[in-house]
Amino acid sequence: MLIQAQYPTMEHQAAADSIVKFFTTSFQLDAVLLVNSCARGKATQDSCLDIIALARPELLKPQLSAIEAEWTRFEETDPAITAMKQVGRYSVVHPDFIDGVFIPTEQDEAAGPDGFELGIGNFLAYSVPLWQGSDYLTQLKQQWLPYYNEDLRHQRLNMVRHYCLNNLHHIPLYIERGLYFQSFDRLYNAYQEFLQALFIARRTYPIAYNKWIREQLEEILELPVVYTQLSHLFEIRHFESPEITQKAAEVEQLLEEYAPAP
Repeated sequence: MLIQAQYPTMEHQAAADSIVKFFTTSFQLDAVLLVNSCARGKATQDSCLDIIALARPELLKPQLSAIEAEWTRFEETDPAITAMKQVGRYSVVHPDFIDGVFIPTEQDEAAGPDGFELGIGNFLAYSVPLWQGSDYLTQLKQQWLPYYNEDLRHQRLNMVRHYCLNNLHHIPLYIERGLYFQSFDRLYNAYQEFLQALFIARRTYPIAYNKWIREQLEEILELPVVYTQLSHLFEIRHFESPEITQKAAEVEQLLEEYAPAP
């Protein structure tokens, strides 16, 4: 079933139509996609308009500089974009130019999750095609949906679990030294890595690790009990205390219960 775009205002839709016309008449592209809130019918008048211009690597690379330069001029002068910017406080356009090549990047062990699954999910699983000029988007979906291969999934799950546990196990050491803010930072990163591991374990692409948590856990993963447990994770009554260590133990328990090692 074809998913239809659900714009929050007529100005958002008019801007999207104008952007599609600009991209498809000026450049060689394979598809133009609507992503994020507008693609999922969750946007408000203050929401930005997130647009993806997709082109094969051999097409995108030689024309990327020209696309970016022309986009800057177009965004500043297009009447539809100007009108959309006036309907909400943050209703701006966020364009992105991608070649459809998804490769995991090296992850910082203390910096939280990488964007590998997020990119595939938002660009392919949850996007709305506004225009297609070839079958490249279809090929990408056949390659990456409903999920990537089991060897890579096992590798990714083990890696994410390692980083999550590494963050959690540093927390008691930091608490002993009075490094409460650093402990909290590790806790927040570990919480996001738990979500990443949970989605990998469930063979499902995420939308985000810092928003739409309830929707993702209750509606997409059908795990309302996990949302109930996570929603109280950051209710810390005494910041300079061992309480953050106790929260870390809760996250580790959730990790082992819902995203165990493969």
